[in-house]
Amino acid sequence: MLRNRQLDGLKFRRQAPVAGAIADFACHEIRLIIELDGGVHDLHEARDAVRDERLRIAGYTVLRFRNGAFLKNPAVVLDAIRQHAAMRTQPPHPTGSAGHLLPRGEKEIDE
Repeated sequence: MLRNRQLDGLKFRRQAPVAGAIADFACHEIRLIIELDGGVHDLHEARDAVRDERLRIAGYTVLRFRNGAFLKNPAVVLDAIRQHAAMRTQPPHPTGSAGHLLPRGEKEIDE
């Protein structure tokens, strides 16, 4: 369902290296990691939490789903991806300032 940009044109890589970890699925353009977990992950919750924090620090959002839940209702996962993509691709607010895009220390000054 994620192959060949089938989901809203997003490019996902399977078993992709990200921040020292291997992500089940990674979309670098919206900085999203999808993890599909089997029962063995119940034994490694603390390790997964450390890994997720490392990915978060690297600027990624990690969405975890159980394999069984995904197999029963894949639309839940696809909807979560779409929601995240919509948040990451929102245009800037029209009244917002673009001053943060200038090099450090070179803010526009009204004279």
